[in-house]
Amino acid sequence: MKKVSVPVTNDLCPQTLFVYGTRNEDGTPDFGLFCWFSYCWLDQLGVICAIGGTKRTLSNIRRTGVFSANLVVEDNLPLADYFGTADGRDADKMQVPVQWESGAVLDVPVLSSSPCCFELQVEHELATNEEDCVVFICRVRNTLKDEALLDPKLTPAQQLEAVGAVRTAHGEEYWSWDGRWLGSWHQPAQRIKPGVEIGAAARGN
Repeated sequence: MKKVSVPVTNDLCPQTLFVYGTRNEDGTPDFGLFCWFSYCWLDQLGVICAIGGTKRTLSNIRRTGVFSANLVVEDNLPLADYFGTADGRDADKMQVPVQWESGAVLDVPVLSSSPCCFELQVEHELATNEEDCVVFICRVRNTLKDEALLDPKLTPAQQLEAVGAVRTAHGEEYWSWDGRWLGSWHQPAQRIKPGVEIGAAARGN
């Protein structure tokens, strides 16, 4: 198959989405939506994530060294999209219906609606050529899964179908695990707070 050069893009490389959970200085939870997330090997499975822009999530991670990564699925996409739309510095950002709990190992907020969550501790912080973009290499201190997913009768295909993870690809769009279009960025958020506007620090991750 013939290939041609195009402008730099990853539009055909679907990325799994995660809501990062951190604690503010007063101990209250804060959640933000991110997609620059992948894996590495330390002496066990580790996580690589990049954050761009001067976000509250970034300052919270730098201050505490820990955070949670909560898988985005179809059932919680509107909430996740809201966390990626509202400005993290708005005083009323977290004044929406959201159920969360504390991590089992780390003092991090975990999104109750996520079927798979990582409790992460930063091992290394790497600078990039962009002033406000950093890469974190993290140790997975704990993994939380919905108990129903541990049924040994479920095949891997059935587990993936049951989870219904959301991906982003082809520009600012959401897609289901099996290829259905789920909307554009910032659209599902309107179901959480109609009229919510894109925050100055939203996205850019």
